[in-house]
Amino acid sequence: MPFRRLIPAMCLLLVSFSNLTTVFADDAVLPRPAEWAQPVGVQYNLFQMSPTLYRSALPDRRAVPLLEKLKVGTVISFLPESDSIWLSTPGIDLVQLPYRTNHVDDADILKALRAIQTAEAKGPVLMHCKHGSDRTGLIAAMYRVIVQGWSKEDALSEMTQGGFGDNTHFRDGVRYMMQADVDKLRTALVNGDCSTSPFAACSMKNWFKSAHVE
Repeated sequence: MPFRRLIPAMCLLLVSFSNLTTVFADDAVLPRPAEWAQPVGVQYNLFQMSPTLYRSALPDRRAVPLLEKLKVGTVISFLPESDSIWLSTPGIDLVQLPYRTNHVDDADILKALRAIQTAEAKGPVLMHCKHGSDRTGLIAAMYRVIVQGWSKEDALSEMTQGGFGDNTHFRDGVRYMMQADVDKLRTALVNGDCSTSPFAACSMKNWFKSAHVE
């Protein structure tokens, strides 16, 4: 990394990891910035990020009436287990995109962001993992930066200080965000690319597929 880029990156890293020492205390941290995700349901760690996007921990059958009330049309899970175990409601689509924050790459982020945008065109979306903190937190932060145009600093502040869970869960997400190339990710999302690198596994797979067709 060029020296002129190293200093800002180091500063951001220090700020981000200092944020991780914050003690989360329900909604006791006041005032809560209005632009941050706002709490909807404590039981499921449910927050509303925008008029069309919610985030939560793993729901269960008891959450279905609430999802219907919120008019959620798509549930996106970042877990390996299918949501069909607890949700089989007509009119609510299920999307499963399992990944782990300690092995995340640009392809995972692009796939998730593209799925969210596609689903938002049909109505409100709920994305979740098990606790609604690390996997969901990283995608939420990248949505803020790539789709909504937030700075990394602002997205990291919300992710680590927003009261979404244990602060020890965010280290891998912070590490990924520190090295993520926002411009490349945004361009790849707009262009429909599966990754920012032509040498990524999905890019090579697409290349071989197109070459075979030709």
